[in-house]
Amino acid sequence: MQSDFTWTVRVYYEDTDTGGIVFYANYLKFFERARTEWLRAAGIGQQALSESHHAMFVVKSTAVDYHAPAKLDDELKLTVVVERLGRASMQFIQEAWRVGGEQPQLLTSGRIKVGCVSTETFRPCPIPDEALERIKGTGSISS
Repeated sequence: MQSDFTWTVRVYYEDTDTGGIVFYANYLKFFERARTEWLRAAGIGQQALSESHHAMFVVKSTAVDYHAPAKLDDELKLTVVVERLGRASMQFIQEAWRVGGEQPQLLTSGRIKVGCVSTETFRPCPIPDEALERIKGTGSISS
């Protein structure tokens, strides 16, 4: 569970399927929340970015591997690592771990590519300089 940024979530009934385990697509929601909180911790508000720079982050692609199921009431620790930082995009490695037991257990791992686009044209645009510098200062960029 190597990461400089983690976010904890609890599995609620609404997150599970009829088998009582987390519905596979909900891990993408959990990863999205973790990235949002990572940005917030870096001092980047997505609404403010949209309003002041007319830029927003959108998911371009995902690849997710499922290793073990999460269940109702599990506590999950989500990790965020920037694998690659470009001028107009970022690629993340994210993981969901079950915690609270004897040993943390890796449940899901994903590679998520996020692009920066103009809110006016929805075309790719550079990540605003101020945001880029804050991202570089997070310590979450893999070396």
